[in-house]
Amino acid sequence: MVNATLIKELKKIVGNEYVMHHADELLVFQYDGSTDKAIPDVVVFPKTALEISSIITIANRYDQYIIPRGAGTGLSGGAVPMYGGIQLVLTRMNSILSIDLENRLALVEPGVVNLDLSKYVAHMGLFYAPDPSSQISCTIGGNIAENSGGPHCLKYGVTTNHVFACEIVTENGEIIWLGDKFRNVPGYDLLSSFVGSEGMMGIATKIIVNLLPIPESVKTHLASFATIEQASFAVSTVISSGLIPGAIEMMDKLTIEAVENVVKCGYPDTAGAVLLIEVDGDNEEVNEQSKQIMDICNNLECQDITVAASLEERNALWRGRKGALGALGSLAPNYFLVDGVVPRTKLPETLRKIDTISNKIGLPIANVFHAGDGNLHPCILFDEQKTGMSERVLEAGGEILQACVDVGGTLTGEHGVGFEKKEFMYKVFSNSDLDQMLRLKSSFAPNGRFNPGKVFPGGPKCFDMATYNTFTK
Repeated sequence: MVNATLIKELKKIVGNEYVMHHADELLVFQYDGSTDKAIPDVVVFPKTALEISSIITIANRYDQYIIPRGAGTGLSGGAVPMYGGIQLVLTRMNSILSIDLENRLALVEPGVVNLDLSKYVAHMGLFYAPDPSSQISCTIGGNIAENSGGPHCLKYGVTTNHVFACEIVTENGEIIWLGDKFRNVPGYDLLSSFVGSEGMMGIATKIIVNLLPIPESVKTHLASFATIEQASFAVSTVISSGLIPGAIEMMDKLTIEAVENVVKCGYPDTAGAVLLIEVDGDNEEVNEQSKQIMDICNNLECQDITVAASLEERNALWRGRKGALGALGSLAPNYFLVDGVVPRTKLPETLRKIDTISNKIGLPIANVFHAGDGNLHPCILFDEQKTGMSERVLEAGGEILQACVDVGGTLTGEHGVGFEKKEFMYKVFSNSDLDQMLRLKSSFAPNGRFNPGKVFPGGPKCFDMATYNTFTK
């Protein structure tokens, strides 16, 4: 419980209107995009790094946890305050501070919405490449915390490939920089350790990101197949041919049904699965790659393959894909999304296992995923109001993750471990692996005050390495 004196001190730093502590106000901040819920003791909206530093100093004095939060679109419970404390919401820090056109860099604050940056620099012929499906609302600070990917990470890489430097506030309230704008700082690469640290090592307050030239030409293909196995084989065939498209996305029949219920973007209702395959670059390169893709799909007897004839058609196809998760609400009141990764060649085998799990639990599982890099997003559709249903779904999610690990995959491609998957870490890491990770985290935040209870199996501060003793690799 946060006492009145602490509330008063926090208000003195950020102003009365930017501190929330009444029970009804706190309900909004008890969840992110996952199924986990927990209510913070107080919510604070800072505007500057200095304010964050002062808040952290106070948190240390009152022995309070700090839980950073962006837009709340995360899908692993990363922003959920599982043990209470001060939730630090960074959405007021939403300025694009400067653009270095010559070096194609942007200096931004963590609350900048991902898509807004690309819109801001579009007239300069530039864009920001990482594009999570929630890019219309997710923030760059949150993307850094989870090392977010997106459909186009197949060609362009994930967030860490586009972040050059971060100003962060440490656990003792110190403000420091990691990295620099030219990526040639000598010594250890601490920036790469920080990106993807899920809010446990510091609070990013300024970020220097890389911008890329908008491609001269883009072609987006919609290929439909009778079965998801045929579509999966097409993915492997495209990649093995030497092509690296900008994106290869897959949706199964159930997802197509949901999307057409809501978005109505023209996906064929007769298909067992569709692929969105996008290529970009100069005109000649794109035309040649498009021809290769159409030849490959036609040789594999796809039902149909078309190319978006206009920007409007292309946007409609992507609107369906990026709105797929929300559209699943037309089929069930709740979904539980699993984020696992498998080798591309193991897609058909893994999807068959997921279908078996679906039949076993008697619940539909919709598959929508980044097929190009094997990043699966099976969505278990259910009604959490039914007694025992949530436990049943969580158990099935664990079985899906185990299926991914069994074929040489891993636990997460872009959503992070968070609270949701931390007890599965032993499936891919040994005690020694986890010990080294924990030592690295503790070198940044030795008191475990930032985002406790995430990533590592065990209690809130994750200090007790004996927690791992029963786990084996």
